[in-house]
Amino acid sequence: MELQIIQQKIHEIRGLRVMLDFDLAELYGVETRVLKQAVKRSLERFPPDFMFELTPQEFKNLRSQFVISSWGGSRYPPFAFTEHGVAMLSGVLNSPKSIETNISIIRAFIALRHYALTYSELSQKIAEVEAKFDSEIADIHEALRQLGPAGENPDAWENRTRIGFKKE
Repeated sequence: MELQIIQQKIHEIRGLRVMLDFDLAELYGVETRVLKQAVKRSLERFPPDFMFELTPQEFKNLRSQFVISSWGGSRYPPFAFTEHGVAMLSGVLNSPKSIETNISIIRAFIALRHYALTYSELSQKIAEVEAKFDSEIADIHEALRQLGPAGENPDAWENRTRIGFKKE
């Protein structure tokens, strides 16, 4: 399974990276209702930090992000599964395809986490460099201010006595 396809199906909802039941059902090759039934039969395996149901407002916002409804106008808000919830699905949907799909999905979550860590490290280094240069630029600005005529405005430079050869 191609990681890029899976990564496109990972959304950020409530500050968590999640996959939605209809996307997972598509990847597993089952109907969404079959996946939801399997999950409902084993709800004890899915605490709130593994899976949650979208609120009507979240569901509405999600629908507005897709130009065309990709799940055919479901009447019920979808389940959102975190990385741990997706891992738990392999025990609920016990088939060779579900195990293979789960491995690919977990790899996609790991790749995203690695990217996020790399991004945050890079952001931190950029901030450190900016802070260093900001202080150096401030020092240069202060030195230039001290070299300029005290208490005069920049127009005073035009009227100053020039040093050197004069054209006649």
